[in-house]
Amino acid sequence: MTQAPPANPSPRLYSQTVHDDRGNFHYQGDLYREREPLSSICKRIERHLPEVFADTSFTIQSQTFAGGRKIIAELLDAADDLQDRSARDAFVAKVRDQIKRFSFTDSNFYQDYMSCAFFIEVRISGAYWAALAVRRGCTNPVEPLVPLAVFKRRLKPGDQLKLISAAAGHRALGTTRTVQAVRSGDLIFEGKIYLSFPRASCFACDGKRVRFAIGSEYDPDNHLLYEWQPIGG
Repeated sequence: MTQAPPANPSPRLYSQTVHDDRGNFHYQGDLYREREPLSSICKRIERHLPEVFADTSFTIQSQTFAGGRKIIAELLDAADDLQDRSARDAFVAKVRDQIKRFSFTDSNFYQDYMSCAFFIEVRISGAYWAALAVRRGCTNPVEPLVPLAVFKRRLKPGDQLKLISAAAGHRALGTTRTVQAVRSGDLIFEGKIYLSFPRASCFACDGKRVRFAIGSEYDPDNHLLYEWQPIGG
C-alpha cells in the first residue's frame, strides 16, 4: 500500500538544490510571485522571518542598481549566540534559504550565466552584538536615562567628552575633546574629528556618562565610554 504524502510537505530550499551534469541550475521558491514589486517582497519577508526564526528581529532594506536589485536582511536581535563562526555561518545560510523562497535563480556555471529575482545580503548588526553583550553581562553598564534623540538636542558646541574607557590600546583613551558641531548622524570634535552616533539600541546615557556600543563578532562587548562635561558645568 502506498503511503500518502504529508499534508504540508516542507518546501525545497535553495541550499538543497543541485545543478545537473551540464551545469544548469534552476530554483524557484514556493513563495515567489512573478513581477512582484520589491517593496511588496520586503514586506512579506519582514513578516515571514520572525515566523520561522523565533525570538529574532530583523530590518529589511532594498537597493536597486544597474545590475539588478538587492534585499538586505539585518539581524537586530536573536536568542542564539552567534559569535562562533560556524554558528554564524549556519544561521546566515538558513536566513538566505528563507529569503530565497521569495525568489528564483537560473544559472549555468560553465557559461558564467545567472539570472535571479534579486540578490541577497544577510548582515549581523551592531545592535545584535550589543544585545548579546548585555545578556552576557557587559562591562561599564550605563543606565539609559537619556535617549539618543534627547542627547543630540542637549549636546551643544563647547561641551566636552572625555574618553574614560575603550578597547585596550585605543589611542584616544583619556583624551578630552571639545564638541564643535552636532549633526543628525554624527558629531564633530575640534580638529575635524568625527564621531558617528550608533543606533538607539547601542546608546546609553545617564546624564553624566555616555556609552556607545560598537561590538562585533570579535568582541561583542566593545564600546566607547565617555564622561560628558557640558559647557558651563
